[in-house]
Amino acid sequence: MSQYNLFRASIYHCTESDRVIEAIYIPDGLMVVDNDSGQILEVGDYTTTAPKWPNSLSLKHFKDSLIMPGFIDTHVHYPQYRVIASYGTSLLDWLNTYTFVEEQKFSDLDYATTVAELFLDELIKNGTTTAMTFCSSYKQSVDVFFTAAEKRKLRMIAGKVMMDRNAPEGLCDSAQSSYIDSKSLIDKWHNKARLSYAVTPRFAPTSTNEQLTQAAKLLKEYPNTSDTKGVLLQTHLNENDEEIEWVKELYPESKNYFDVYDSHDLTGINSVFGHCIHNTDEEYRAMADSGSKVVLCPRSNLFLGSGLFAIDKLEDFEIEMALASDVGGGDSFSMFQVMNEAYKICKLNDYNLDPVKAFYLTTLAAAKVLNMDDSIGNFEVNKEADFIVLDLSATELITEKLKVAKDINDILFSLMTLGDDRLIKEVYILGQATYKK
Repeated sequence: MSQYNLFRASIYHCTESDRVIEAIYIPDGLMVVDNDSGQILEVGDYTTTAPKWPNSLSLKHFKDSLIMPGFIDTHVHYPQYRVIASYGTSLLDWLNTYTFVEEQKFSDLDYATTVAELFLDELIKNGTTTAMTFCSSYKQSVDVFFTAAEKRKLRMIAGKVMMDRNAPEGLCDSAQSSYIDSKSLIDKWHNKARLSYAVTPRFAPTSTNEQLTQAAKLLKEYPNTSDTKGVLLQTHLNENDEEIEWVKELYPESKNYFDVYDSHDLTGINSVFGHCIHNTDEEYRAMADSGSKVVLCPRSNLFLGSGLFAIDKLEDFEIEMALASDVGGGDSFSMFQVMNEAYKICKLNDYNLDPVKAFYLTTLAAAKVLNMDDSIGNFEVNKEADFIVLDLSATELITEKLKVAKDINDILFSLMTLGDDRLIKEVYILGQATYKK
């Protein structure tokens, strides 16, 4: 019989059925985790659940705390760890002034290793237990990232940036070398432990037709099968007006920005597009028809003045979406702060983002975007026990605010508007403690 550990606290997660989200809140809850596999065996009310599990290895009781699934950040750039909070007049200016300069430093193995370690520690400290990240164009930047993630037993997705034009010479690869390097990395890392690979053309302006064709070749060579998950694709789409005009010049044969990817067979259920804030209805329709996924990045959109996304349009077309930090364009690793800014952007667009939906977009919805909702995203039985313990008395303001909370909606809204890394008391990966404040 397997051995197990018990965790007692208030517990929150959500489920979804037929596009209806249900908030599950247990004021005095118990989570049972298999000690060997790190999978969830049961979650329920403490009084009724505890007697079923009398022989646990340990019982940890977190008072004045809330257990919830670890955050899932679906669009972030680990080589931009030190680019965060860099002044820029626009997206393209910011890329040229800071990002491309910084990413060239990742040709140095020791530098890349140091930043990968710092980046993952910062994610964990902020309660993010899974992320999909862009690496740099240097193959070794992916190796060191996956090595650091594997050491921490994290579920992570990453890929070597493919860019063969419109960037500094030191950062550019070629269509053929990007294919060869990416294929080598896929064979080494994809589906190893809890790691997955994402084919990563940075965005259409920095890839030629030939390189996008090679990216599509990789997707076809590593598809979803009945027993394995194929590689994902991550890139950028419709983030900035200047960028969109540039794409029109570079790809005059395409109907629109999304069509650049669609015509190269880079869309579909494994494809994740960041930003998507200046889409036409034709593009929304094509995204929906292809089953492509969208990731919204409120903090970077505001920081770079790129524009405001429209959740209601994505909902109208039934496009799966999630929220992300987009560090270093985004200026915070905290998904609480990401939700905070998403709420405000939605208000400007006459859309009310309720707190249950906001937390859904950073947990279960994000898992769905990554095709990983069979493993992570909520506390259903047999899912992996990646969870965070929130200190509900982390600040005096939060303590006082929660005294007048009427229900879980009030609690969640206070956390997403007032919270940051100070809320994170402990982080558990596969049921084992990996961080304690």
